[in-house]
Parts: sequence; C-alpha cells; structure tokens
Amino acid sequence: MSTLPIAEYALLSDCRSAALVSRAGSIDWLCFPRFDGPSVFAHLLDEQAGHWSINAAGASGVSRRYLEGTMVLETTFRTPTGTAVLVDAMAMGRNARGHELGVDSPGVVLRSVSCQSGIVEIELAYAPRLEYGLIAPLLRPVQGGIYARGGADVLLLSSPVALSMEESTARARFTLHAGEQANFALQHQASWQKTPQVCTEAAISDYLHDTTTGWRTWSDMHQRYEGPWRDLVHHSGRVLQALTYRPTGAIVAAPTTSLPESIGGERNWDYRYTWVRDASFTLDALWVAACPDEAHWFFSWMAGAVATQIRRDADLQIMFGIGGEHDLSERTISHLSGWRDSRPVRVGNGAWNQRQLDVYGELLGAARRLRDQLGELDEVTRHFLVEVADTAAARWQEQDQGIWEVRGDPRDFLYSKLMCWVALDCAIDLADILQARDRIDEWAATREQIRDAILQRGWSEKAAAFTQSFGSDDLDASALMMPIVGFLPATDPRMRSTIDAIAEKLTDARGLVYRYRASDGLAGEEGTFLLCTFWLAQAQALAGEIERARATFEQAIAYANDVGLLAEEVDPATGELLGNFPQAFSHIGLVNAAWAISQAR
Repeated sequence: MSTLPIAEYALLSDCRSAALVSRAGSIDWLCFPRFDGPSVFAHLLDEQAGHWSINAAGASGVSRRYLEGTMVLETTFRTPTGTAVLVDAMAMGRNARGHELGVDSPGVVLRSVSCQSGIVEIELAYAPRLEYGLIAPLLRPVQGGIYARGGADVLLLSSPVALSMEESTARARFTLHAGEQANFALQHQASWQKTPQVCTEAAISDYLHDTTTGWRTWSDMHQRYEGPWRDLVHHSGRVLQALTYRPTGAIVAAPTTSLPESIGGERNWDYRYTWVRDASFTLDALWVAACPDEAHWFFSWMAGAVATQIRRDADLQIMFGIGGEHDLSERTISHLSGWRDSRPVRVGNGAWNQRQLDVYGELLGAARRLRDQLGELDEVTRHFLVEVADTAAARWQEQDQGIWEVRGDPRDFLYSKLMCWVALDCAIDLADILQARDRIDEWAATREQIRDAILQRGWSEKAAAFTQSFGSDDLDASALMMPIVGFLPATDPRMRSTIDAIAEKLTDARGLVYRYRASDGLAGEEGTFLLCTFWLAQAQALAGEIERARATFEQAIAYANDVGLLAEEVDPATGELLGNFPQAFSHIGLVNAAWAISQAR
C-alpha cells in the first residue's frame, strides 16, 4: 500500500507519456510508450509495483521547482555535509521547438544529479516492475548500464556508476564533491524493436539542455496572458500542454489511474483517456493560457475518430483512447493494493459507452472560441461539426447520465440541456465557416425551444435556484455554467440566486464547492471539487462581485502543491488532495476563473 500524499508529487511529460516524481526524488509512476500504456513504475498504487529513486543520503531539507518556462523539475537536497541538485525531465525530440514540441519524443527519462557545495552521498534504487507490477524483469548488466527485459518491453538504464543487482532491483551508493555530477537515462523499446544503445553522460546533458530549450521556446511562442496570477495561469497552460498526446492532439483528463475521490472508497477511475468534454474545455482554457495554434489537430483527430458514429445514428461517444480507440472496457488490476488501500485499481473506464448529451455543446463551444486558430476546415471536419449540431437538435429532449457520469438511471439533467443549447448557439455563429447558412433557421428555432424548457423546468422555487435536473430540488454546481456560456447574464435575479444558493449550501467549511450532494448510485462520499470552486469564482466575477470572486479563487489555489499542481478534489476533513493528479479540469478552472476576474476588473 502506498501512503505518500498526492501533493508530494511533481509531473514530467514528453507530450506522449508522463511520470510522477516524489519530493524524495522517486519516480513512482511511469507509463510507456503512451499515457495509457502499462506502467513501468507504479509505486504510487502499490509499494511492490516499482520505482526509481535518486536522492541525497541523510537530507535534512528538500525544495523543488520547475525551471522557468518549462516542465523540467529541479529538486534541491540539503545535507549536513553539502547540497545536491537533481534535475528530471522526459526528453523531447532533438531540436523540438515551439509548435514541434513533442512531435518526435523518443521515450526517454533524463536524470542528472550534481553536487553544488561540500560533499554529498547519493543513493539510487532502480526497481522496474512491468505491466502494472505484474512482471519483475530480468536485469542484465552491460558496459555503462543495465538492460531490463520482461514481457513485451525492454528498458535500458544508462548509468555512470556501478550498480549492484539483487533479483530485479539495482542499487548504488556514491559520493559527489562540489562541481561533480552524474547523469542517467532510462530508455524504453518494445521487445521486437532494435535494442537501444547506452547514452553517454555528455549526450544526456545535451538532451536535458535541448529539452529545457524546447519547453522555453514553446512558452515564449504561445503564452501571452498578462493578467492577475500570471505565473499560475502560464504554469497551468504548460500543464495542459503536458497532458496532450502530441501525435494525435488528444488530451488526457489526467495522467494517472485510480487515485481515489475518497480514501478507501470505490470511486477510483482511470483518467488516461480523452473525454470530449475535458479536451474541449482544455482547448478553451489554452486560448487564454497558451494560444493553442495547434487546435486544428484535435478537431481533425476527433472528426476522423468518430465521424461514422453520428452518420450511423449513434450518440457521439464521450471519450476515446488517445490514439482514437473506441472500446475502453474497464477491468480491475487485482494484484495492486491501491493508494492508501483504495481498491479497486482500474484500467479502462466503464463510462465510455454512457450517453452524455452535453458533449455536443462543449465541442462546438471550443470550435467557436478557437475559430481563428482552426483556419479553413477540411471537408470531413466541417461535415462532422454540422452533424454534431444536428444531433444536439435532434436529441436534446432525451435523458442521459449527465456531466458527472452518474451510474444510475438516466435523467433530464439541466447541464445536458444547457450544452445542447450551446451547441446550436455556436453552430449558428459558425454557420459561415461550416457552410451551413441553410441550417440557421432550424437551429435557431430548436435553440429557443431548449431555452424555454430550461427556464420553465430547470428552476426550483423551493431551492430558489436552477437545479441538477428537471423537476428536482437538488443543487448542482454545473448550473454555474449558465452565465459562463452566455445562457443568462450572471446579474439576472435567478442566476444571482443560484450562485448564492451554491455558495451557501454546496460549499464546505473551507469555502470549496461540492459537485452535488444528492445520491449518485455509488457508495461513500467524495471530496470538494476544485473545478466547481473555480466555476463559482468565475460566476461571481461575471456578476460583478469581484472581491467575492477573488476570495473564492484564492481559496482554491491555496490547495496547489509546492510546484503549482492541482488534483481533482480536496478532502473536506483534512484538506488533502484527492483524485487523479494533476487534473486537467482543475487547471482549466484556474485559467478561466483568472481570466474572468481580470476581465471584470
């Protein structure tokens, strides 16, 4: 059972996969060759499932940061005899700059430890455990490193120091004096590919410098936001870019699986896939945080991945594998104990075949926001977006599982109806580039029908608010999206009342917002939801309540860890981060709320 707090971790990414590194210098999560690939290290979910640690023996103090403008991590260890610095990164392709960041990422983890002052003893432990800890690979020493082979994978650890091996674990203990350093690299290949070659220390240094430069050129080219909380917004933009699978433009909701929404509970899901909703929101946030000039890749990929679904009169699937895979059937990894014994550990996600009608609006909403980045649409993408609007118009009256993927009976969720309205509102605005002006009158008529239904059936006099579903008195934070998407002004009396009701009745003592408090068909409770807290701040800003919005925003960002990363939820009892990490939704909320407050000012 792994017990280290989620906030102890930092993210590395090469825009294909990701690693989580603890404050103690241990890589406790790494999947190759993609975000959703089987893990090489999964100590995060079970102490026996593999890790790779490099740290200073007897460290009395540890601090860390990302190098400016990058996702390259620097960890400083202070000991009674000296100071050591560990630099970690996942390598980008050679000379990858700006828009090309991540195009040719080779699947290599780079680690460099140096002594800045005095003398420091360094400890290294390397314990790869392939396929989610199922395979303890055979280790074989070679000149300058160690090969690990097991199942379908080959790993090569390049090391300048001698390593002792016991079964499937290698260790080293060595001393560095001021000015000395040791560089390491971990390469991955499929067992049938050409065996990788050992990297020299000079090559690793060059790779680290090249990767750092690549991130900085991307940041310099893309990041223009100059409002309040500038550094946090820019950093969130880089985090969202780090969660992008560059070969297709797909964006994962988070790079981890089964970090729980409640400790010891069953709310443990695999988030290493692309939700249409999350990815669309991400592109929307990147418009603020990082000028997403590459947005056309995502829309082209989406059109290719799902174009035939709508034509076959099927619902738009809500999520896909990052390569475009449709079947994400869920299974349990029974040999893993889970983070703090939170079973089950899941791979795949059973929500993939749920009906969620809101996705049409989120997709077209992102297209409207990014119309200048999309350029001239190809025929497939243009037809796809028209079909998305037509499907929203045809199905808005049907029931679904809603934005929160409730695993119970379908209902008339207000948010789903709202986003069908958004789909048509956006399609009308985009009619020219969609070459669909002949559809405007029909879309407009249906848009008004949806509006009337929401105003008449979505309002509860008892709750004095717009509620979770038609005919319900239950509050739901997703109603905060009504002014955000332009359905009603935040100053409308009904909207003000809804904002106040959520602020009063859906928040905990810390001022953080729950998604909802009604039964959802699952056992146990969940934490407060950071995205919903940012939504509250955004809605308050739109209502002109700038000081309240700032206070709500500050309450939420207080839960970012020391390197600016946010999980999905916060434990209302302890204030500890919960859920998959880092969570795109939370960073999306941060960006959009900061933008709304800056505009309100």
